[in-house]
Amino acid sequence: MRPLLYSINVTLDGCCDHRGITPDAELHRRAADRLSQADALLFGRVTYEMMESAFRGADDDADPFAAVIDPAKKYVVSSTLSGVDWNAELIRGDLAEAVTALKAEPGDGICLGGVMLPMALAELDLIDEYEFVVHPRVAGHGPRLFDGLRAPLDLEWVGRQEYESGAVAMRYVPRRTPASQDRDSAA
Repeated sequence: MRPLLYSINVTLDGCCDHRGITPDAELHRRAADRLSQADALLFGRVTYEMMESAFRGADDDADPFAAVIDPAKKYVVSSTLSGVDWNAELIRGDLAEAVTALKAEPGDGICLGGVMLPMALAELDLIDEYEFVVHPRVAGHGPRLFDGLRAPLDLEWVGRQEYESGAVAMRYVPRRTPASQDRDSAA
């Protein structure tokens, strides 16, 4: 199974609004490196449309993130879009079944972005690794990461990286119960 890897930029007060954070060149290179290690990207409609408007046809020579995301295979979960392009495939129907099928395909991994879709996938226990890039900023507004989550996520720390900007990327894996580990090995 290829792992589902979630990465999100967040402020010290938990704001995950992309307008509340200004990543520098070093963080864009880090994000590009992370995406280049995966076979595909998984987005909800809002994140897909935001990324497409920002990076489709962008100057790949000037922005390493654009050079990776523009040609990448993308899957888009949406019940409202009638179609997608930009090297993307629309996913409809049962979310757990669709994402489990994507994970079952051979490959290195799937990078997950956004806010609402990751929360739904966390509640389904389908995310294999969480990366929170915490920026040294207090936004004081905006959507909060995992706001409304029905049950706590118990995570185990697996790594961190500090950046010159003061941002820190922290990586975690879910602490899985024996029942969820049995379910994963049966899939």
